[in-house]
Amino acid sequence: MNLNKIESKKALLLVNFHARKAKKNLHLALTYLQNFGLEIIYKKVEFPQDFNYFIQSYKNQVNLIIIGGGDGTLNLAIDALVKTGLPLGILPLGTANDLARTLGIPISLFEACRVIATGKKRYIDLGLVNGKYFFNVASIGLSVDITNHLTKEAKLRWGVLAYAIAAIKMILQSHPFTAEISCNGESRIVKTLQVAVGNGRHYGGGMTIAHDATIDNQRLDLYSLEVKYCWQFVGILPSIWQGKYQESFGFRSLSASFINVYTRKPRPINTDGEIVTYTPAYFQIVPLALAVIVPKKLTIEKEKLKPVID
Repeated sequence: MNLNKIESKKALLLVNFHARKAKKNLHLALTYLQNFGLEIIYKKVEFPQDFNYFIQSYKNQVNLIIIGGGDGTLNLAIDALVKTGLPLGILPLGTANDLARTLGIPISLFEACRVIATGKKRYIDLGLVNGKYFFNVASIGLSVDITNHLTKEAKLRWGVLAYAIAAIKMILQSHPFTAEISCNGESRIVKTLQVAVGNGRHYGGGMTIAHDATIDNQRLDLYSLEVKYCWQFVGILPSIWQGKYQESFGFRSLSASFINVYTRKPRPINTDGEIVTYTPAYFQIVPLALAVIVPKKLTIEKEKLKPVID
């Protein structure tokens, strides 16, 4: 893990007004950030392409990009962040906020602003599928159906529970598909309800892609959900939440730097809550590709592994 103290005091703030907590928290976030000593350039984002446009336009005027929204919002800005090399500060104003959860960034608005103003740079890996970057997870199958079923109204009303409600409905309607998974010099054909490839640790509102996953371990973690009957989901829910998978329970899991997934017909791929491409899917890890501002406090184990540079 690579950490450096953030030196910038001038930041571009971009907020997705469609995010669950955005409108009611914008003024407060601006106040907190300015009180912490940051000079803020704020731009209202009305369309997805605005993220790339504003980041490119202001890249020579700021030293930090602050994004307010959820995981889907962050995904919209990822290309420009990689191109400019500017560090990312996260205001977790979405529903799931899984990247913030993975990085230990507080959900509290005040504490999240404090982290942006006083935290450290941490360089994280990114996943790449068919040329599209992602932070947390890319998936094929069930989660795509869940994403399509989720509505803004449901997320506003139920928050992270909206994912569970949509999942239950889709599980009852789901049908397995055939996929060929190739990695580490081997190929296997599976009948599955979902193939998920994770870069980070959390997805779907707190579920765990693998129990030992981190976002800077330079590996991708895959699981294939190969249960035969809907009622089997009751028994495997703890495994999905903790990221501890057993083949006897209908899971297949593996780790690699490169993974290919083929299906008989093109199937949509969901990355960080957004459908961006289709199978065949070519996955790879991009090591330490982006700097994110995280809390200063580290675990003793992490501090012993690599020093913090002030």
